Amino acid sequence: MTLVAYARVSSTGQSLDVQLEKLEALNPSKVFQEKVSGVDRDRPELAKAIEYCREGDTFVVTKIDRLARSTRDLLNIIDELAAKGVEFKVLDQSIDTTTPTGKLTLQILASVAEFENNIRKERQADGIAKARKDGKQLGRYPKMTDDTIGQIKALRGQGVLIKDIMVQTGMSKASVYRALQPEQ
Repeated sequence: MTLVAYARVSSTGQSLDVQLEKLEALNPSKVFQEKVSGVDRDRPELAKAIEYCREGDTFVVTKIDRLARSTRDLLNIIDELAAKGVEFKVLDQSIDTTTPTGKLTLQILASVAEFENNIRKERQADGIAKARKDGKQLGRYPKMTDDTIGQIKALRGQGVLIKDIMVQTGMSKASVYRALQPEQ
């Protein structure tokens, strides 16, 4: 029996160290790792890990949410593994899909993980709505302010070349030309 391990974090600022330490303790034959959102099904290393698995192997992750964020996606992945004759185990939740109890536990925990993800999205949307209501600036601040537009027009009125205006204001050529467009 070959152990195939998979570790994932959502962003480049996060570390795989804790997952890798737990997985390496099992002495797997191969460890696949990536930094990509679990919501995105297009995960190259996950695809490679599943393809690498052979009948009789065991596919291991530390937590369910490291593999998938939706119940449907998780069950699709597990079905894909099962079709190849590959067992599935989750270390932190002690889940083993070779037993009926393990399968039930997996589905319950997958539903809870999906529920938590949906609640997080709702809280985020509520926070954004409140920030908008309070007049907070969302996203990055625009570089092209009214002052910058005035400066660009004044420089151009003095006969300054576009390339020199770009240097002085830090704006792109397209932005400078856009600022020089007549008001409509």
